[in-house]
Parts: sequence; C-alpha cells; structure tokens
Amino acid sequence: MRRALALLAGVLPASLMAVVLFLAIYAWPAIRFNGIGFAFENTWNLGNLYANPVTIAGTQIQPGAHYGILFLIVGTLLSTAIALALALPVGIGAAIFLAEAVKGRFRLVVSFFVELLAAIPSVVYGLWGIVVLIPFLSRNVFPFLARALGVFPVFAGPTGSGYGLLTSGILLSLMIVPLIGATLRDALVGQPAELREAAAAIGATRFECVWSVLLPRTRTVIIASTFLALGRALGETMAVLMVSGNALNYLPQNIYAPISTMAAFILSQLDSALQDPTGMAVRSLAEIALILAVISLLINVLARVLLYAAGVKRRSF
Repeated sequence: MRRALALLAGVLPASLMAVVLFLAIYAWPAIRFNGIGFAFENTWNLGNLYANPVTIAGTQIQPGAHYGILFLIVGTLLSTAIALALALPVGIGAAIFLAEAVKGRFRLVVSFFVELLAAIPSVVYGLWGIVVLIPFLSRNVFPFLARALGVFPVFAGPTGSGYGLLTSGILLSLMIVPLIGATLRDALVGQPAELREAAAAIGATRFECVWSVLLPRTRTVIIASTFLALGRALGETMAVLMVSGNALNYLPQNIYAPISTMAAFILSQLDSALQDPTGMAVRSLAEIALILAVISLLINVLARVLLYAAGVKRRSF
C-alpha cells in the first residue's frame, strides 16, 4: 500500500516535469532563434504567411516575422498586481466578517455564496464583464477617476471604451476573492476559543482580538491563499481575453489602456500561428507558455520560502 500510494503521489510531480520538459523541447528552436530579446522587445509579427519561407541564422521563418512579448509580460504583471491589490483587503475583510461577525445558518448561507463565486466558469465572468461591467465602468467610474485623480499620470488621459487594464484587474479580483476569503475564514473559525476568551479577559475588543491575536496566527494561511490567488490570476485566460482589449505590440500608457496577457494571447493567436508553415509561430507561443510556467513555478517556490520563514518565526516566538 505504501509503494502504491507513493507511485500515485509521484504522478503529480512527474506530470509537471513532463509538461515543462515538453514545452522546453518544443520551444527550443524558438528560444534559440529569438534569444534574450524575446522578453524585452515589443513587436509580435507573424510575417507574410503567404510567401516562401526564408532562412535566417539557420532557422526557417516567414519573411518579416519577428517575435517580442514585452507588452504581454507588462500586461500580465500589471493586471495581476491590480487584482491582488483589490482582492486581498476584500478577501481578508470577508473572512473576518464570516468568522467573527455572523453565526449559525446565516454564516453558512453567506459562505456558500462566497464559495460559489469560485465555481462560476470564467467565460461567464467574461460575458458579464462585457455586458455589465464595461458599460458601467466606461460611463461612470473611469471618467470620475480621470477627473478626481487626473493629477497622477496613471489616471490621466483618455479613458477609452472600457476594455483594458483596470477592467481586467477588477474582473480578476472578483475571481480570486473566494480563494482568499474562504481559505482564511476556515482558518479563523478553527482557532481555539481560548484565544478569544483570553483577549476579552484583558480588555481587548473583538476587532483588537482579530487584528492582534487571530490574524498573526493565520499568517501562513494568508500567504498561502494569496499566492494561490496570484497563480489563478496569472493563468486566467478566457475572462481576461474578453475584457482586456487584446492589445498587440502596445504598452499601456494609463490604467484604462487596452492590454493583453500571456495566457490570453496564446489563446487568441493560436489559430493564426497554426497557419505558419515553418511552425516558428507556434513554437514561439510555446515559449510564452514556458515563460508563464516558469513564472508560476518561481511564485510557488517564493511562497514556500515565505511559509517556511513564517513557520520558523512562529516557532521561535
């Protein structure tokens, strides 16, 4: 039984290694051709797909083809940062409310609806974003932000049609709030009642008990849920594709500008890339996927390091 379970458990890391290895092997011709400039140049061009391929540096590509994804990296990181900045305080606040402010059946009902947000398909979020969120933001919120905060360059300038960076960040935040809120709520509910009683005995208010006693004890849960939400935001595809504007070779000049993320770009460009007879376009998309996978792995490693550091600090305390 032990060997059988070990074999089953080994399937998961083996699958991860197989995926990363496949991406590395398949994308290697593109990695060798594109070089380091792939991540720092801002031009993605499939070239003339109807012309005969040309050979450059020993690699066949279509005439005029050039691959650079700086705009994708910027769009991915900015939209994810906005999503986390919005979702983290909301998720923590919702968890505190569900764990400390409500009891009994009402807690179960509200918790059910919070967790239900995580079960909604991303394409539904995207359709809601197009029909409801984009018109509301473009007509009401974005003009207000431009007037009120226009002294800051990031909020100044044209507000656009509603498709763009801030819309993507808001939609992503709605999708990752349940991951933070539900996980932290369970951790807070599971804290011993003696901690609350001891805090009340020394005169602490309910908020002081949560802020000074319970939240520090759930530090590792907050870190873990935050990085779990970060991974979800980085890899989200369909919803972001539907509301981001799908910008090509364009760096956002303000928070309303259209963007494109790495995951959404792979989906939107795959059909066109398959028309490349040399296959270099698809291999370059695989290189994007490899970079995204490496970023996700590095984020998970960082999460493990922070969790270990938090555990060591807690044990020393």
